[in-house]
Amino acid sequence: MDKKNTLPLIPLRGVTIFPNMILHFDVGRKKSIEAIEVAMLNNEDIFLVAQTDIEKDDPTKEDLTDIGTLCKIKQIIKLPGDIMRVLVEGNARGKVKEYLDNEEYFEVIVETIEEKGIEDIETQGYFNSLRKSFKKFVKMAGDNSEEMDKNITYEKNPYAFTDIVSSYLPLQEDTKQELLKTLDIKKRIELLLVTLENESKVITVQNKIANKMKKSIDDSQKQFYLREQLKFIQEELGEDDEEKVIIKDFEEKINNNKLPDEVKTKALKELGRLKIMNMSSSEGNTVQSYLEWLLDVPWGKYTKERLDLAKAEKVLNDEHYGLEDVKERIIEYLAVKKMSGSMKGPILCLVGPPGVGKTSIGKSIAKAINRKYVRMSLGGLKDESEIRGHRRTYVAALPGRIVYGLKEAGSMNPLILLDEIDKLSSEYKGNPADAFLEVLDGEQNKTFRDNFIELPIDLSKTLFITTANSLDTIPIALLDRMEIIEVSGYTYEEKFHIAKSHLMTKILKEYNIDKKTIKLQDDAIREVVDGYTRESGVRGLERTLGKLIRKAVANLAKEEKASITINLKKVEELLGARTYTFDKIENEDKLGVVTGMAWTAYGGDTLPIEAMVMKGAGKLELTGQLGDVMQESARAAYSFVRANAQKYGVKEDFYKNRDIHIHVPEGAVPKDGPSAGVTMVTALVSALSGRKVKGNVAMTGEVTLTGRVLPIGGLKEKTLAAFRAGVDTIIIPKENARDIEKIPTSIRSKLTIIEAAHVGTVLENALIGDDTNDN
Repeated sequence: MDKKNTLPLIPLRGVTIFPNMILHFDVGRKKSIEAIEVAMLNNEDIFLVAQTDIEKDDPTKEDLTDIGTLCKIKQIIKLPGDIMRVLVEGNARGKVKEYLDNEEYFEVIVETIEEKGIEDIETQGYFNSLRKSFKKFVKMAGDNSEEMDKNITYEKNPYAFTDIVSSYLPLQEDTKQELLKTLDIKKRIELLLVTLENESKVITVQNKIANKMKKSIDDSQKQFYLREQLKFIQEELGEDDEEKVIIKDFEEKINNNKLPDEVKTKALKELGRLKIMNMSSSEGNTVQSYLEWLLDVPWGKYTKERLDLAKAEKVLNDEHYGLEDVKERIIEYLAVKKMSGSMKGPILCLVGPPGVGKTSIGKSIAKAINRKYVRMSLGGLKDESEIRGHRRTYVAALPGRIVYGLKEAGSMNPLILLDEIDKLSSEYKGNPADAFLEVLDGEQNKTFRDNFIELPIDLSKTLFITTANSLDTIPIALLDRMEIIEVSGYTYEEKFHIAKSHLMTKILKEYNIDKKTIKLQDDAIREVVDGYTRESGVRGLERTLGKLIRKAVANLAKEEKASITINLKKVEELLGARTYTFDKIENEDKLGVVTGMAWTAYGGDTLPIEAMVMKGAGKLELTGQLGDVMQESARAAYSFVRANAQKYGVKEDFYKNRDIHIHVPEGAVPKDGPSAGVTMVTALVSALSGRKVKGNVAMTGEVTLTGRVLPIGGLKEKTLAAFRAGVDTIIIPKENARDIEKIPTSIRSKLTIIEAAHVGTVLENALIGDDTNDN
């Protein structure tokens, strides 16, 4: 299905870019510069179309074609005279559906034109003919590069192949535009076949002329003679040759920097090539760009680590509340490093819900140990060359992000934060996750090779920290290279302290407000935490506090007061009624109603489960938007009760003449997971036996057909939710006893915690009274 995007548009004069093509062009018009700046703020995507009249300096939408190319901005260089040189990579064809009302720059709604693979045998025949003709043409043109041969041989997508051919051929702009606009793949191939035939004839004639000219004068000798004349004229005029200055600069960098022998040899070899070639030529530019990047890598430069454990611990505690497991692991790492003197760094993976501080703690760690900090966002990354770089045979080839990161850091031992590693994707250009197998392996990354640099780069002293919201989408081989640290969501008590000590200070500083002007009482902060946010992290809390402060400032301005104190009543006045409420359990023993403990993306919650028995024919009804796993838990619970009916005071033939309905309230909310198994067994036994369930008890645990209670996750969050709802006794799986210490002491001391290895223990502690069911 086609996809629509709202993107800034740039009209091009005399330039056409195809998908799968890298190109640079200069931008000078005010509208175009504005469009570039907007694109850089919004994921670096832009839409390029041709201008029908290239003489027009201020075109309107009527002067622009409707078919163009969606591109990704790769690099921007500012040139003298308010001109920008932009390097872009074409992603896909697109069609303008609507021009939006924007005077600053062209803004359009673009429909992406999807181009799939070969759809029928006829298309395959056209494709084979084009491949054959293009291979013949390339051979005639004398292009025997390995990269071009690879493109011809291995490219299987006819759409991508036609774009490669179109960008390679020396065509007039109107012909290129016609190829870009031709969406029918067969018609596009027909047009290319005709063009290839014509160009082949032109090359044949050119070769004849070149052979005749070669007999009279050698082009290289002529160029050499003219260049020598130019140098002599410049010397006589006292002008420095620009090429001499560039070469001299390279020589100084090579000699003054402490480069490894292998790097220095390579640099001198490339510099020797540059001296004998024309720098303004395509190859000269490539060699010059390579040398610049080669010398920008901080070979042999390292920052001195600070191994002061007390100071590091203070930095971590000052900047982050909670996250004790992460802090403890970092301090352990520093302690071992201090004792052993080893420079080898671990690969840590911080896993947890959004907004809990995984990304920001990376910066704090770098500060604590005095390493340079580089953040690399991996969300949506799908091209392997983004990590390993492009080979130099590509036009406008560049190194990968790892080399970029080292250049940015200026040292070979920075802390590189690989953000959102679980959001990596893949396409036909390669899987970037596979490239990270080498980067994140302590035994392999000593000799990491970037395709552009072509020399081994030692990453073994770099400290890599990755972040992820979930481990499910990370390949097993990549996961094996990382040490997993789970960053659980904050408790409500932790959120209160974070809001009071960190967020309020940050917000008041951002708005330039004195602490005496706006005073926020503790009960007001707790109300914001409890009633206006429901999340694992604190991003939403920060936004809500910011909203509260802005409304308070507006209130001050209206009433012309010097200060304001925000209490519980004032919170509701400024923010409106509570957004979220928490159910308080009725401390009353009920029949067939059990309080379960659940985990959601926003933290823990209580989940009442109801069971009702009616006359019928043994039907089991499940309602409440239950997922597959939860439905299976209900069936397993039903089978267990049926198999053990007599033991728990239930009539053995209930499955013949009784219908059972299990319902989980809030039916519009989807629910899933196995941890409601013991809750369902308890509800069924209560409803069938007539024994009531204690109103002050909540429980969690997966149950098997034999009655074993299996461990669950998120015990800390579930316990906090149960405590908040008024529960004073919780029943948990025995194997989760190791997680009890994660529950805050202030709450743990007020709870009775019962460990159950078998569901019999659960029923014994949850049910009261004798069988009162006469049916």
